[in-house]
Amino acid sequence: MDTTQDPRPLYLLALGQLEKLIAEAGPETLDRPTPCTEYDLRTLLGHVVGGIHRFAYLGEGGRSEDVAAMTGDLADDAWPAALDRARTRATAAWAEDARLDRSTAAPWGEVPGRAAVGGYILETVTHSWDISRALGSTVPLDERLAETALAIAEAVLPTGPREGAPFGPDLPAPADADPYTRLAAFLGREV
Repeated sequence: MDTTQDPRPLYLLALGQLEKLIAEAGPETLDRPTPCTEYDLRTLLGHVVGGIHRFAYLGEGGRSEDVAAMTGDLADDAWPAALDRARTRATAAWAEDARLDRSTAAPWGEVPGRAAVGGYILETVTHSWDISRALGSTVPLDERLAETALAIAEAVLPTGPREGAPFGPDLPAPADADPYTRLAAFLGREV
């Protein structure tokens, strides 16, 4: 990812894609397993929405360790509204251009704001793939987002074992794999 560009439009694009997927997550789908093996779909949605609130909190000047990246229990049909509230908060928190160059206490350390946005692009795009797979969704996923997320992952994560990282070791992807499959494999997802 070009560190001179503003990553916020791509983050908002990723949230728009996530919104379409969450709209498909009906009560009957919430107990399904996901490729993110420690979460069923309900728990993954809680992690994703909670992560957006954590990202907003960083933009508001907070430190990541002060906020859990997980929502509380929500009614089965409350996920779209919860995502909308989180997105509105994050958009407002990161609206100031100067925020991109300020030091930010992200979960992975002190980084410039634009690097925090990049990390949350990676998080959002990856979990969108997880949600899509769990749902068997036909929502088309934006390949540019996957290519951006993969470039971020390759720049910040080692290949092989990843001690302390929330991703498994990279796995091989088929030679003709699309960007989402390559991203998932690089992050240790079975594809």
